[in-house]
Amino acid sequence: MSQIRIAQIGTPDVISSSDGRLTLTIPIQIKRRSGRKLVTLPNGETAQPRPWDVAATPLQLALARGYRWLTMLESGEVKSLKEIAAHEAIDNSYVSRMVNLTTLAPDIVAAILDDALPNHVTLFDLAVDPPALWDEQRMRLIDPATANQ
Repeated sequence: MSQIRIAQIGTPDVISSSDGRLTLTIPIQIKRRSGRKLVTLPNGETAQPRPWDVAATPLQLALARGYRWLTMLESGEVKSLKEIAAHEAIDNSYVSRMVNLTTLAPDIVAAILDDALPNHVTLFDLAVDPPALWDEQRMRLIDPATANQ
């Protein structure tokens, strides 16, 4: 029976056993990126997703919801965010946070759609009380761990 063990350190290796079985060791890392799991090889390469495996990320879905709800509000289809929340059977603070995403700088929106945001950026970072100025929004994307280096 096959077993999969994740080796995070070392070099690729093939071991033959006396009964004819082969053990292939490939050191990989599994990283989470926008809710997806990515396999990273020791040289830093990541496997390219297949076209049929690409689904919208949670951040992309949240952005789409925010724009859809803002359109509903602006068109007069609904009168308030509370009405949207009642219609969708969700909390009105969630609706408010998703609509906040519509105020993001165009380059940040493009990065969300391209799934190119830094790994440390979360939906909470973008949706809760976003600054009105786009430069201040961009400053939130800088990783505090690397900003001081």
